[in-house]
Amino acid sequence: MISEKMGKALNEQLKWELYSGYLYLSMATYFKDRGLDGFARWMEVQALEELSHAMKFYSYLNERGFKVDLQPIDGPPTTWDSPVAVFEHVLEHEQHVTKRIHDLVDLAIEERDHGTNNFLQWFVGEQVEEEASAAEVLNKVKLVQDGGGLYLLDRELGQRLFNVPPDVTILNTGAK
Repeated sequence: MISEKMGKALNEQLKWELYSGYLYLSMATYFKDRGLDGFARWMEVQALEELSHAMKFYSYLNERGFKVDLQPIDGPPTTWDSPVAVFEHVLEHEQHVTKRIHDLVDLAIEERDHGTNNFLQWFVGEQVEEEASAAEVLNKVKLVQDGGGLYLLDRELGQRLFNVPPDVTILNTGAK
């Protein structure tokens, strides 16, 4: 069993993971509206990834016997000044999520909740990847923003795929 404080904090993170998916769908729409389908695809895959993260928190809370409390999610921004501004926002958002995950780890350590600490370690590693990926794309977008390179980068980003992690069940379909 996890403590009330830990359960509430994990429910709050579940909300943030859902918000992240919502944010990336909004960014995908921004790119679709500008004819940058590859950029949109990158964001759609990112949204799916974030929703799979939310499902991990959902499943963990249920597994530990703590009531899942789905909270209201604020609407994300819907417009940005440029593709660079979008990816700056992505990097800033991922850094914020990293801080939230680190705060959860600190709480798990403080409460001597070794199971939750172990669960969260996957997210610690994932956030390293998330920040690196966002920074890489941001750097590429900055390099090509003034020329035809945006078209080539759009094609590259459109190749991104989503692979469902083996330990995530997508709703009740039984698909893994």
